[in-house]
Amino acid sequence: MKPTIAVAERAQPTTSVRWAMASLSFSMLLSSLGTSIANVGLPTFAQVFDASFQHVQWVVLAYLLAITTLIVSVGRLGDITGRRQLLLIGIGVFTLASALCGFAPSLPLLIAARALQGLGAAIMMALTMAFVGETVAKAKTGSAMGLLGTMSAIGTAMGPSLGGMLIAGFGWQAIFLITAPLGLLTLLLAHRYLPADRQKPKPGRTGFDPLGTLLLALTLAAYALAMTIGRGSFGLLNIALLMAAFLGLGVFLVTEAKVASPLIRLAMFRDPMLSASLAMSTLVATVMMATLVVGPFYLSQALGFDAVRVGLVLSVGPFVAALTGVPAGRIADRFGAQRITLAGLIAMATGCLMLSLLPLTSGIGGYIAPMVVITLGYALFQTANNTAVMANVVPDQRGVISGMLNLSRNLGLITGASAMGAVFALASAAADITTARPEVVSGGMRITFAVALVLIASALAIAMASRVLAMRRYMTCDPVNQRH
Repeated sequence: MKPTIAVAERAQPTTSVRWAMASLSFSMLLSSLGTSIANVGLPTFAQVFDASFQHVQWVVLAYLLAITTLIVSVGRLGDITGRRQLLLIGIGVFTLASALCGFAPSLPLLIAARALQGLGAAIMMALTMAFVGETVAKAKTGSAMGLLGTMSAIGTAMGPSLGGMLIAGFGWQAIFLITAPLGLLTLLLAHRYLPADRQKPKPGRTGFDPLGTLLLALTLAAYALAMTIGRGSFGLLNIALLMAAFLGLGVFLVTEAKVASPLIRLAMFRDPMLSASLAMSTLVATVMMATLVVGPFYLSQALGFDAVRVGLVLSVGPFVAALTGVPAGRIADRFGAQRITLAGLIAMATGCLMLSLLPLTSGIGGYIAPMVVITLGYALFQTANNTAVMANVVPDQRGVISGMLNLSRNLGLITGASAMGAVFALASAAADITTARPEVVSGGMRITFAVALVLIASALAIAMASRVLAMRRYMTCDPVNQRH
């Protein structure tokens, strides 16, 4: 009897962990799907609501801005008030907002509902990664992070194709309404299987930082708007917003140094591994956005592909990331996150080098091969980098650190869309890139990925430097080494 009871006691937690990870996986899938599924509907929104592109683009921007401005704050709030309850609220808000989007009678209400959906997604993104430490053993952190990375890649990849099919078959409302039942399922699973918070709030020692939260939100909103409005042009408004963002950052840093319970403890940036991880995440995301910005133009203008074939080729990258995520996590658990981080960056550098030398005559095969290498490297890097950070975070800082990791990635994507798009336009030296000759587009692509190679080389230098600093720190602090 005793062995049977023991086996049952071991099996039950394992089952609970699997269902808990399922709820976290769905949370990551839905928040990623929300990011990519609405883009394909922009032309439809313009027709239905009789609006210009500048107006309907806010259906996408409202979601992106809400995530960018709030993700660190909601992560910190989860550390203070309890992550489980806040994650359930986030899933509920996302689900409700999805329904509101589907039934929105006007464009302003649709944009408002998308902002509310972005709030729910920010909570889900920040706390899903933070909950890994509460759900799985430390030795399995890499595998869990790989699974979440896979779900993120699947959500990103599914968005455009699924959205197109839903609009064609059921109307634009379906791209939002489809996430409502999935959100309800996620909410039920999370409520049933997510473990209770282990870290209890300590009254008198922690508190929320409303001023810092407001300053950071305004700063990030100014930066995100500076990088996104204008569709590639950088005018006076963009410059003013960028200056406001830098000013806001300075005020935020001064404020955080003075308050008793800051939103972000500036002392944490003294940790070379954390600072390096955030910097590398931003650089890598900037390069990954370059593949999404340049790829469609190269495939359509240089190789002459139609929209269907362009979509199929662009889905190769997310498909590779989806297949690689879980194995990458297991590899990181076995060989160490730092080694796999370096391996991922080296693979990305190799892929960027291949694209920077790619002749136009190499055709589709010549383009897909380096893209697979880049995406494979990205999957290895992302999983290992997240694992290296989240595996060693103290419990009461998991939410804010997870939020900062997601923020660094988001800022990289935003920056990449603007900066790498500008590099491509300048390198192509064409008045209208949509009518440029294939040789011009091909040359612009090569120069863009030469710049991307420099960014990845910078990330590699940061990785190596942080590893040296960490080893020196270990040698200095380890009493065993001091005695020898």
